[in-house]
Amino acid sequence: MKTTAMMLGLSSLAVLAACDSKQETAVENAYDNQAAIIDNQADNVEDMADNMTGNAADAAENAADALEDKADAVRAAGEKAGDAVENKMK
Repeated sequence: MKTTAMMLGLSSLAVLAACDSKQETAVENAYDNQAAIIDNQADNVEDMADNMTGNAADAAENAADALEDKADAVRAAGEKAGDAVENKMK
C-alpha cells in the first residue's frame, strides 16, 4: 500500500514537473532513490539468507530476487516518467 501511494506521488511529480531538463532529472532521481532503497532491502534479505539453510534460505533468496525485480521496475518507471516530462517540453 505504501509503495502504491509513493508511486502515485512520484507520478504526480512527473505530471506537475515543469518542462525543463532539470525537472526531468529530478523526476528520474526520485525514482532512482526509491530503487536504491529497495536494492538495499534486497541486500539485507540476501545477507539474512546467507545465515539460513534449506527452504528458509531459498525463500529469502526468492524474496531478495523479487525486491531486485521491483527496484528494476521502479527505475524503468522513472525513466518513463522522465521521458514524459521531456516530451512535454516538445
